[in-house]
Amino acid sequence: MEAATLTDDYWTKTLPLDLATSAGRSPALFGFYAAQTLLGAQALFSQRPVGDLLDPPAHGQKKALERHHLFPKQYLKKLGIESVRDINQIANYALVEWDDNIAISDAPPTQYWAKYAERFDAETLAAMMRWHALPTEWWTMSYEQFLAARRPLIASVIRHGHQKLAGATA
Repeated sequence: MEAATLTDDYWTKTLPLDLATSAGRSPALFGFYAAQTLLGAQALFSQRPVGDLLDPPAHGQKKALERHHLFPKQYLKKLGIESVRDINQIANYALVEWDDNIAISDAPPTQYWAKYAERFDAETLAAMMRWHALPTEWWTMSYEQFLAARRPLIASVIRHGHQKLAGATA
């Protein structure tokens, strides 16, 4: 049943289409977070693993991890993108530590990306981009191009997490 459902078309077509939503409780979104945890991903711009930051005992008064709009809400509104459905697309979110989320605030990606990327060496940054399904030079893309490019990459991370669960990868 699993092999019949989880075909190449599922991973490359169906799942990316399922990610074209703003549903905050989407199974695809939870699958992405689960895959990041299984694969040992660090939170974006962080040395700390997603799994550790998602663990409820890690929370103090403020959540340790927040969903960050890679293209911030107010920035998108300045571009004329007003719809909550468009702004809160799953592909516009990344898990970051709360202090980074607050510091980035409403800055466009072209302003904040380089500052945060310089925290890491090239190898760590490349792994972080892979874990967070960030397209090459994503910060230079239009919002629509970014969403379209990121959805298949998110599906690929979920697929790798599934393969690890199935014992197909290390």
